[in-house]
Order: sequence, then C-alpha cells, then structure tokens
Amino acid sequence: MWDPTTYLTFADHRGRPFRDLVARVADNDPRRVVDLGCGPGNQTETLAGRWPAAVIEGVDSSQDMVDAARARGVNARLGDVNEWVPEPDTDVVLTNATLQWVPGHQALLSRWAGQLPSGAWLAMQVPGNFDAPSHVLIREQADSPAWRADLAAVLLRAEDVVGTPQEYGDLFADAGCQVDAWETTYLQSLTGADPVLNWVTGTALRPIRAALDDQRWDQFAGELAPKLRAAYPVRADGTTWFEFRRVFAVARTA
Repeated sequence: MWDPTTYLTFADHRGRPFRDLVARVADNDPRRVVDLGCGPGNQTETLAGRWPAAVIEGVDSSQDMVDAARARGVNARLGDVNEWVPEPDTDVVLTNATLQWVPGHQALLSRWAGQLPSGAWLAMQVPGNFDAPSHVLIREQADSPAWRADLAAVLLRAEDVVGTPQEYGDLFADAGCQVDAWETTYLQSLTGADPVLNWVTGTALRPIRAALDDQRWDQFAGELAPKLRAAYPVRADGTTWFEFRRVFAVARTA
C-alpha cells in the first residue's frame, strides 16, 4: 500500500538524495533514462530538464504511484524491478530508495551492469538508517507479543538487505564498472505534530499499515507515537531533528 499523498508530505526532504544521486551521473546526452521505483513521479519529472533529448520513463510496482506519476505527465508503467530488463538504448538507470524493499537486489545490480550498453550509468540510493531509533522502535513494537501474530510476515530485516558503500563498490568493480560509492547523513528539520511518525508512515511503516485494518493501525500508530516523541524531542523553536542516512553508488559500465 503506497499512498502518494503521504509520501509527498516531505517531498523536498526526500528529494535531496535523488538530486545528489543524479548530480553524479556525468552523461550529457543519454538516449534513454529509466527511473526504477519512480513513485509519484515528482522526481522523475525533473529529469527532462537535465536531459531534454532523452526518452525518460518510470517504473513502479504500485498502481497508485504509477497513476500519480502519469498525472504529472511522466511516462510511467507498472512493473516489478525483479523482472525489468533494459532496452538496448538505455544509457542511464536510476533507482532511488527502492532496492531496500528487494531482498537479493545485489544480484539484480550485477545483472543490469552486464545487460546495459558500454558506457551506461547505473545510479542507486538506499536508506542506511535501519539502526536509527525510528526503525528500532518500529521493529521492537511489531515483534512484541501484542503484535507479532499480525506482523511477523512483514518484518523485513532491511538491515540484512542493504549493503555498505564498500559492498556496493566491490559489487560494481567486480562487474567491471568504474564506481563511486559513498554515504551521507542528512539532518532533516521536521515540523508539525508527530513529524517522525508522519515521516515513517510514508516509508518504513508502509508494510505494517498494509497488514492491519484501520482499527489495528490506529492502535499501532497510537502506541508508537509517544515512543518516537521521546526519541526525537521537539526543540524550543518547535522543530524536530531527524537524521536521515543514505547509501549511494554510481557505476559506469566498461
């Protein structure tokens, strides 16, 4: 269950890693640019400004997200990244905050690196904040006796899925690519009531929300909210700091 409206609540904050990722792709005239996991298309639509002559397309596994992207004029289609195969003229592939939902995505990256044409760019970004208080508190509550029966099937241990910059660097280097891998921790300033809960509702809590009916979801969120407020206190000026660690890798095929 992906809700485009909830996801876009923090569109500017979430867009910073995407912009940093695209900035490291040094192709000035690609033929085709594909955004895998394009979401509601608010970032994908900016790519036409960077590459006006390219065919730009988005792929997402959520029909709601695809519909939202198409409403923005993005050439988006429903698809599973596990099954995606690049067209022969694909010169740039972007995947931003998507592969953390795909166990075994390292094999996909290696496969794509081998399928893309010579000199193509493959740029990825995934969250690296699974040991942050926000995510630890979610896992602890979901794994508690009161919730385990409902949520055991959706407790993706993403910290076992996402690699380190060096691991992605090794993966792409072993595939014969030139690679630039790094990590960044953004310090986001959030506002409003329960801002961290609102933030994670659009991402980390998505599988939990999908597994619960409305009443149980309200109960789960109600229990989680005070824990997040304690972990992320409101400052005197009404803002809340939220650390947002991201792992990046940009590879160019041989």
